[in-house]
Amino acid sequence: MGYEGVLRKMQSEMGQPIQYYLIFNDDFLNVNQVLDKEMQFNFIKYQCLNCNEDRPIFRQGYCQNCFFETPAAGDWIMRPELSVAHLNKEDRDLEYEKKVQLQPHIVYLANSSNVKVGVTRKSQIPTRWIDQGAHEAIEIVEVPNRYLAGITELALKEHVSDKTNWRKMLTNTIEDVDLIQWRNKLSKYIPEEAATYYIENNQETHMEFPVLQYPVKVKSLNLEKSIEFKGVLKGIKGQYLIFEDNTVFNIRGNEGLYVSLGVS
Repeated sequence: MGYEGVLRKMQSEMGQPIQYYLIFNDDFLNVNQVLDKEMQFNFIKYQCLNCNEDRPIFRQGYCQNCFFETPAAGDWIMRPELSVAHLNKEDRDLEYEKKVQLQPHIVYLANSSNVKVGVTRKSQIPTRWIDQGAHEAIEIVEVPNRYLAGITELALKEHVSDKTNWRKMLTNTIEDVDLIQWRNKLSKYIPEEAATYYIENNQETHMEFPVLQYPVKVKSLNLEKSIEFKGVLKGIKGQYLIFEDNTVFNIRGNEGLYVSLGVS
């Protein structure tokens, strides 16, 4: 089997285990079906996810020009507390920002390597948790816009991490915790403006990832430098492919690379 196209983050579907798909322009691959098979990646060129030009990728799948121009890469993406669409103020493109920011958002706790707090649009649950490789997660508040979610996350970050240790996540060095207990403990730190949106009496969501063998010690693949990689796929977790020789490949971290992919 052969595929060619630009890498974009894998699409996922909740299941036991989670199903993963690599989507190309005129084809797709259900990655679960190639577990225990050999995959070969070849880096061909760059293709910016915004302008489609062959320019080195700067961040988030965009070339440098597009990263600083496209509304899809505004500072409020990574720092939701900077959202201003609810004030009718523009950052880069008010129409786009209203569409994304002025919709229900969830502040949640997820456990992928440790308990962390995060923010996502309600429409991205459980996709966001899957992308982070979380084996369990729970919602804390559901608010009507991104700004309220951002200030809530900011307040809770004083008491719980907002980072995932990706190495621990990939080696499955994890422990189950009581997220309901964590949610209850953190509820008193929710800012006044968001306190009425607190979610009570909900349960944890559990995720099962398609992994046959976890790496002992991870080594990260840099396809731009190595140009070519071949290995037997042993698992998929978060947005990472895990190979038999302990190599891991972050698909999301390599968005914008145009590749050929062979499966045998």
